Amino acid sequence: MLQHPRLSAAAPMVLWQKAALFAVVIVVAAALWTDSEITAAVVMTLLTPAFLCVSVLRTFAVHEVLNAPLRSSPAPPPAEPDVDWPVYSILLPLYREAHMAASIVAALERLKWPAEKRDIIFITEADDTATRFALQTEIHGRAGMRIVTVPPGSPRTKPRALMYALPLATGAFVVVYDAEDDPEPSQLQEAYVRFTESGPDLGCLQARLNIYNPDKSWTTRQFTLEYTALFDAILPAIERLSLPVPLGGTSNHFRREALENSGGWDPYNVTEDADLGIRLARMGWRVEMLNSTTWEEAPPTNAIWLGQRTRWLKGWMQTSLVHLREPARLLSDLGLGGFIGFNVLMGGVILSALVHPLVYVYAFWKLGTGDLSLWPPQGWQAIIWWSGVANLAFAYTVAIVLAFLAGWRRHGVRLAARAVLMPLYWMMISAAAYRAIVDLIRSPFHWRKTEHAARSSANSLTFGPEGR
Repeated sequence: MLQHPRLSAAAPMVLWQKAALFAVVIVVAAALWTDSEITAAVVMTLLTPAFLCVSVLRTFAVHEVLNAPLRSSPAPPPAEPDVDWPVYSILLPLYREAHMAASIVAALERLKWPAEKRDIIFITEADDTATRFALQTEIHGRAGMRIVTVPPGSPRTKPRALMYALPLATGAFVVVYDAEDDPEPSQLQEAYVRFTESGPDLGCLQARLNIYNPDKSWTTRQFTLEYTALFDAILPAIERLSLPVPLGGTSNHFRREALENSGGWDPYNVTEDADLGIRLARMGWRVEMLNSTTWEEAPPTNAIWLGQRTRWLKGWMQTSLVHLREPARLLSDLGLGGFIGFNVLMGGVILSALVHPLVYVYAFWKLGTGDLSLWPPQGWQAIIWWSGVANLAFAYTVAIVLAFLAGWRRHGVRLAARAVLMPLYWMMISAAAYRAIVDLIRSPFHWRKTEHAARSSANSLTFGPEGR
């Protein structure tokens, strides 16, 4: 049970939010029916500042990726041989991952941490006997590894599994990994050193995530560019600006005190990671980036990608609704800068995905009908029109440049050059966003599982940050 029920997604929308949303829909629909041109101009005027803020954030991220050093190899372990390493708990929630058991255990065995001080908990569902059997075979005779089974219950989600296992963990520090993860061997050591050298208010470290199968398909290449820009540039920029950091779903290293104080993971939120990052900030804990990479699998097919992205966007919608239930309290918790940053990041991502295709729909509708009387508009509408066009051009340019630079540093120019195709990828994200709305209404707590392919011996290696 989440310790802060007012911040739970168990009830996605409170009454005033439902009423406000209903009112907005009615007003906009009536306005469009009365005068579609003026309504479009007003809506554009209201949205332009939000989208501009997102572009400015990406500009800061470009500065970050140009100036922040990216190490060429994993960091060596700390020089102190006599460090009294504490117990470190590693939580791995798994479902239908029997085929991943061998690679999971191999990746964990590469972690440089004393075997007697590691507490590795594989979390399985009650009906997943195949995964448990495979794990039992792999971990037999290995120290510090055990299996925990979550009893049947609802909602059946990753955060519920994590919340069940957390009281059973013995470590003063806790990290979450996913089935396909391959973290750099020194990651636990680096995280612990950061925790000990930083102030006691450092509650969480987010390792950088990247992709080990970028060349699988067109979608995996675009996904890799997106992921690289996010974890190598955007999130570090957010940290530098002292804004709330929405966590990625894996390689989150927690000070146990911070994790418990913030209430842990919300079982009803399908992006429990992003939600927890915001909640940590609200409780006064700092979240920082860790310059260590965990290599992951990009969804290998469009169908798997769509399911995963639908869940992500649904979860971000849940997170936005939850934390905006009490706007004044959110402002008090985060301060003005954090409050604005939260809305720019969370709201900007959602609105961008929803509005992006509408721009093209409007353009093709005007061209298709031959009604070009206001294309481009005249008078006061011209200012709004050209401001929107300039904003769109700026947004496209900075996003593509960011993806190119981040991708170039990690994966080389051949992959980075594909950043020019990102607008097509954004249309796929828009499709997932509208699907997420339907999912949020029909099945808000349904967890769309992302299927993973078994790693080959080639990509079971721990890759260096500059490529494979």
